[in-house]
Amino acid sequence: MPGIDKLPIEETLEDSPQTRSLLGVFEEDATAISNYMNQLYQAMHRIYDAQNELSAATHLTSKLLKEYEKQRFPLGGDDEVMSSTLQQFSKVIDELSSCHAVLSTQLADAMMFPITQFKERDLKEILTLKEVFQIASNDHDAAINRYSRLSKKRENDKVKYEVTEDVYTSRKKQHQTMMHYFCALNTLQYKKKIALLEPLLGYMQAQISFFKMGSENLNEQLEEFLANIGTSVQNVRREMDSDIETMQQTIEDLEVASDPLYVPDPDPTKFPVNRNLTRKAGYLNARKSSILQAESKKDHEEWICTINNISKQIYLSENPEETAARVNQSALEAVTPSPSFQQRHESLRPAAGQSRPPTARTSSSGSLGSESTNLAALSLDSLVAPDTPIQFDIISPVCEDQPGQAKAFGQGGRRTNPFGESGGSTKSETEDSILHQLFIVRFLGSMEVKSDDHPDVVYETMRQILAARAIHNIFRMTESHLLVTCDCLKLIDPQTQVTRLTFPLPCVVLYATHQENKRLFGFVLRTSSGRSESNLSSVCYIFESNNEGEKICDSVGLAKQIALHAELDRRASEKQKEIERVKEKQQKELNKQKQIEKDLEEQSRLIAASSRPNQASSEGQFVVLSSSQSEESDLGEGGKKRESEA
Repeated sequence: MPGIDKLPIEETLEDSPQTRSLLGVFEEDATAISNYMNQLYQAMHRIYDAQNELSAATHLTSKLLKEYEKQRFPLGGDDEVMSSTLQQFSKVIDELSSCHAVLSTQLADAMMFPITQFKERDLKEILTLKEVFQIASNDHDAAINRYSRLSKKRENDKVKYEVTEDVYTSRKKQHQTMMHYFCALNTLQYKKKIALLEPLLGYMQAQISFFKMGSENLNEQLEEFLANIGTSVQNVRREMDSDIETMQQTIEDLEVASDPLYVPDPDPTKFPVNRNLTRKAGYLNARKSSILQAESKKDHEEWICTINNISKQIYLSENPEETAARVNQSALEAVTPSPSFQQRHESLRPAAGQSRPPTARTSSSGSLGSESTNLAALSLDSLVAPDTPIQFDIISPVCEDQPGQAKAFGQGGRRTNPFGESGGSTKSETEDSILHQLFIVRFLGSMEVKSDDHPDVVYETMRQILAARAIHNIFRMTESHLLVTCDCLKLIDPQTQVTRLTFPLPCVVLYATHQENKRLFGFVLRTSSGRSESNLSSVCYIFESNNEGEKICDSVGLAKQIALHAELDRRASEKQKEIERVKEKQQKELNKQKQIEKDLEEQSRLIAASSRPNQASSEGQFVVLSSSQSEESDLGEGGKKRESEA
C-alpha cells in the first residue's frame, strides 16, 4: 500500500546505528497508536454499555406497563381506558426493546470485536516482541563483550570455542528476533488503519439496520394511535389548567374568609359554638393521662357538647341534630345564662323608697361545725335564690375604672368590679406582703347569694353548683393557682402566669370548707354593684382543691389576721406621727414667739443707746448725775441686758 513506511528487514543482521534510530521512530509510533486505540476502545465500549442499558431499561418499562392493571391504587385504580392504553404502549415498547437488543448484538459483533482483537492481540504482540528483542540484544552484547576480552597471547582453544559458539548463537537469535519484530512493526501500520475503520463501519451498519427495523414497526396504525394519545394528553392538560385556576381562586377566597380562623381562639360572636353536633373530627392535645386540651374556646365547647350528645345516645335517633338541638334548648331554659355586668347592675339596683342596710360585719368566719342561733330558723331560699344564674367558668369582667388599684369596700365614687378584680397598677400589690401561699385549685362555679354572715351560705351554694353540674353533664373545670397574701386572693393561670382574677382581702367576708368533702371550699365576696356605696352584692365562689380546703381557709384567716394587725399598727403609727407633728408645730410656734421677743428687746436697747449722746451740750459741758441715779441707770441697763440675754 503506497504511502506506508517500512523497516528494512535485510539490514537487521548488520544492525547499524541508522537502523537502530529508525527502529526507535517505529517504536514511538507504536506507543502512540496503543494510547489512542485504548481511548477509542473506551469510547466505543461506553456506546455498547449504553445500548445494553437502554435495551434492558426499555424491556423493564414494557414489563411495568403490562403490570399496571394488576396494581391496586386507592384512587383511580379501576380506569379501564388507562389500562388498555398502557397495554398498547407496552406492546410497542416491547417491540422497540427487541430492536434495541438486536442493535446491541450487532454492536458487539461488528464494532467491539474488531477493536478488541486489535487491542488484545496485535498491540500485545508488539509489546511481547519488543521485550524478546531487548533480551536478545542484551545477550548478544554480553557475548561480544566476552569475546573481545579473550587473550591473544595465551589462547585457549576450548574457551575460544565456547565464546565463539556463544557469539554465534546470540547473534543468530538476535537476527531472527529482530526480523520478526521489524515484520510486526511494518504490519502494524496496516492493522491500525483496519482497526480504525472496521469498528466504525460495523457501528454505522448496525445503526442503519436498527433504523430500518424501526421504520418497519412504526406503521400508519401506530402513528394514528400516537396522534389520539397526544390529543387526549392535551385535553387532560387543559382540564388540569382549568382545575388549577379554580383551586387557586378557591384558595384565595378561603384565605380571605379564614383569616379570623387563624387565631387560636376566634371570636365566638362571629363563629358561634355549634351545640347540636353528634359527630366532630379534630385534634386534642393530650395532657398527662386524662386531661385533653382543645385549640380554641369554640372547639372546647363543641367537643364537650358533642361528647355529651354521644353519651346521651342522641346519634341513635332518627334525626340526631334536631334531637340534640331540642335537648340543648331544654338545658338552656333550665339554667339561666349569666347576665352581663350592666344587667347585674340594673337587677341589683334597689327600687324607689327601698334600700338595703349595709351589713355591719366585716370580719371573716372560718370555723366549721359551729352554727349561729340567729340563722337557725332561716330557710335555704333565704340564703340563695332558686333562679340565681350560675357561672361555671372564669370570665374576666369588663372594668370601667381608670388604671390603678380598685377601691376597697367602703370607698365610694368609683364603680367596683363585681368579680373583685382590681385594675392594673404600676407596683405589685403583693410585693411587700408578709404572707405568700400558693395552692392548686379548680373553679367549680359562682353565684350571687342573699346572705354573707353564716357558713350555710357556702354549703348551699356548693350543693346547687354541684347539682347543676351533674344535671347538665358539665365536667370541665378551670385549673388555676390561688395565691393568698395579706392584701388579696389571686387566681393565676398556671401556664402563662397571668392573673385571671383578684379578690381584695377586705371584701372576703366569709369562707368555709365542705363539711364532708374537705377538697371543696368557698368564700363570699362582698362588693359594690354600682357607683353608690349602698348598693352591695355578695357572690359566693366555689373551688375544688387537692385535699387542702381547710388549709386554704386557715391561710385566708391568717392573712386577714395579719392584715388586721398591720392595719392597727398602721393606724397607731399614723396617730403617733400626728402627735409628733403637733408637738413639732407647737415647738416651732414657741421658738417663733421667743425670736419676736428677742427682736423687740434688741430694738429697745438700740433706741436707748442712741439717745445718750444727745444729752451733752454744744460747749462741751456735761450733766453730772448723782451716784444714786448712776447706780439706778446701771441697774436698769444691766436688767435690760439680762432680759435680752434671757
